[in-house]
Amino acid sequence: MTTEIKVPVLPESVADASIATWHVKVGDKVSRDQNLVDIETDKVVLEVVATEDGVITEITQEEGATVLGGQVIAILAQGGAEAVSAAPVQASAPVAASTQVIDIVVPVLPESVADATVATWHVAEGDSVSVDQNLVDIETDKVVLEVVAQGDGVLGKIIHGEGDTVLGDQKIGELNAGASAAPVTQEAKAEDMSSGDDLASPSVRRMMTENSLSASDVKGSGKGGRISKEDVEAALANKSAAPKVAQSSASVSANAAPAVQALGERTQKRVPMTRLRKTIATRLLEAKNSTAMLTTFNEVNMKPIMDLRKKYKDLFEKTHDTRLGFMSFYVKAVVEALKRFPAVNASIDGDDIVYHNFFDISIAVSTPRGLVTPVLRDANQMNMAGIENGIRSLAIKGRDGKLTIDEMTGGNFTITNGGVFGSLLSTPILNLPQAAILGMHKIQDRPMAVDGKVEILPMMYLALSYDHRLIDGKESVGFLVTIKELLEDPTRLLLDI
Repeated sequence: MTTEIKVPVLPESVADASIATWHVKVGDKVSRDQNLVDIETDKVVLEVVATEDGVITEITQEEGATVLGGQVIAILAQGGAEAVSAAPVQASAPVAASTQVIDIVVPVLPESVADATVATWHVAEGDSVSVDQNLVDIETDKVVLEVVAQGDGVLGKIIHGEGDTVLGDQKIGELNAGASAAPVTQEAKAEDMSSGDDLASPSVRRMMTENSLSASDVKGSGKGGRISKEDVEAALANKSAAPKVAQSSASVSANAAPAVQALGERTQKRVPMTRLRKTIATRLLEAKNSTAMLTTFNEVNMKPIMDLRKKYKDLFEKTHDTRLGFMSFYVKAVVEALKRFPAVNASIDGDDIVYHNFFDISIAVSTPRGLVTPVLRDANQMNMAGIENGIRSLAIKGRDGKLTIDEMTGGNFTITNGGVFGSLLSTPILNLPQAAILGMHKIQDRPMAVDGKVEILPMMYLALSYDHRLIDGKESVGFLVTIKELLEDPTRLLLDI
């Protein structure tokens, strides 16, 4: 009996999809719920899993083909040994009878995410893996999801490689649970040494390609000479140091060298945008083109907060086991100002204005993948220590790529602090569908007139970008002045005045 493998039903806004990665080939034995193929749309990557145990007898749509929802893309012959005998199995290594083939599938994607991208495989085919070991990172336009091993064994087939677009629940690989890695013979070892593809995982190979390195340029420190990311980084460090040595050597024979070499090589590197970077670009353009964005500025004397922080930071850290930073003051001031100006805490939905009666503050965090805005929820119910701990937790998760969809979703107002990078003044762009964003900047000593005298004070510029369709100039200026007054006299935050 045969079963048709079909493309899942596509979301209403998605017209077609592409075959991203086949994790199996004709003749492969598969088990129920094993991920067979990744289907990529313009939003998410979907996994197509086997509905029964059996053997793949036919693949009708190859990788890269454009397909429609419900279209047949493969045939699965149900059964065990009978199906295997009917179709030739081309396995790279023998699998013990006691092993179980487990599909490696993309996690279920959030409702707002249509597809995803295979970011990094941390293991290669034939590698031994242990239960709960991270096998592959799946990148969406918001977060990076980790797919872990469901048991001890050996990684079988990688169906979807790095860069492939996949869907939720789509099969991207196979794990031979209970199997052990085959011993490496001298002949195979010699063959491996000649092939960088076998010596390194896909992510390491990509790193080598981006830096114009071959397998011979990198000394592998792993088992059988396998190359790790650390080995590539070490090779790059040696490579960067080499020109200095070469320069001193070249100075001896400068007359013999052609003049063209003295100019060096003009090179360029082309790498695809990450899914997050493409999403950031799209959202920034959308914010610029679909809103009546305007920015108003003010400046604040930070001396009162700096004096208060200096006086109590040691006691605060001892009491709450966290450092007292400036962000907790910013968040407290913003929440109080939002209470006084509800329009700034609102958003536009079509022809309606949605007023939010809660205070979820998005905090802009710079990560290796790009700028993200995780949400500090119910900030009005937090004390200073809670805010500091919450922001620190979000920053660490952002740095490590551990932010969840829930932590990235929502938010009524955004705070971005370019001052940590030295920015003195900027015009932040709205974080849709929010109506306003506050930009904090570098604190810098400037001469200021105080009661007819010139004093040197630590001043900081504030920038409020807002959607003029919803927020009038009076409200925007009043909101910003409120923040200024609260920061210049932090006692107001305690007295609620």
